[in-house]
Amino acid sequence: MDTATTELRRFMTITGQRFKGGQSAPEMFSPAVDAAWHELLGTPAYEALCLETAGQPIRHVANSGHGPIAWVAAYEEAYGPLPDIWFTDADGNLGQDAVARYRETGTVVAEWDCGPAGGDGVAPDQPEITRR
Repeated sequence: MDTATTELRRFMTITGQRFKGGQSAPEMFSPAVDAAWHELLGTPAYEALCLETAGQPIRHVANSGHGPIAWVAAYEEAYGPLPDIWFTDADGNLGQDAVARYRETGTVVAEWDCGPAGGDGVAPDQPEITRR
């Protein structure tokens, strides 16, 4: 399994935890991980991945915003620091400044244009401060 797919599995696990806890949908801010998501969408393997990691079907929806990434602490508690793939664009270019800022502050501020929604197609509300 490649790094982007491993990270997608972790993202889906966090998605399921957040949805079960009534929290907002996690922000998909990595073009590289999102590309792996797009490759699996609509396949039986994707359906199995969702049920295994999130415990429910997960839809991919448009959801634009900019702001602090709310789920980083949960990721770090479960898996350790975010790997570089989270700061890599779809062409494989690493955002050195974003990585440095994260390593220095422990926070991620980013833009996103999509995210997960539960099987009903509805994403829990994002905090107003993160909307564009």
